Amino acid sequence: MSDTDNKFISFIKEYVPYIIVLILVILVKKYIVTPVKVNGNSMNDTLKNGDIMILNIIGYRFNDIKRFDIVVVDDGDEYLIKRVIGLPGEEIEYKDEQLYVNGKAIKDSYGKGKTNDFKTTVPKNSYYVMGDNREHSLDSRFFDSFPRNKIIGKTGLTIFPFSRIGNKK
Repeated sequence: MSDTDNKFISFIKEYVPYIIVLILVILVKKYIVTPVKVNGNSMNDTLKNGDIMILNIIGYRFNDIKRFDIVVVDDGDEYLIKRVIGLPGEEIEYKDEQLYVNGKAIKDSYGKGKTNDFKTTVPKNSYYVMGDNREHSLDSRFFDSFPRNKIIGKTGLTIFPFSRIGNKK
């Protein structure tokens, strides 16, 4: 073997493991889990502005989106962290501070502040999302329902600040 061949083999042995680890980290961050930051007060008191959370990107490939899940939605300009209120095809109504789904009263213990009365039907393959801080949230009442492909994943695990670490529901 020539000296050039030996240098190349030495380079491969030394740096390929680092390159593989870097590729794996990028793939995990893009397709499995990634950190996400709460911007704004629309999810108070459950989440606080500046909280850092773990976004589970892959989870909804194997599980259905459920009512009251905390999700991250891509609205085109930014990522929104909201709570799922309505599922595909459901009629959602708030009347006198009470949530009704298909005419049946549902307990919503997450909403804070006054929720103005409204009634809507969630389109097929879409979800109606709202912030917990109902008086200060730009959500489906403003943007309308979000198609399934705009929901990036589920979150709930706060990792920073350390005083707020834990699973939020």
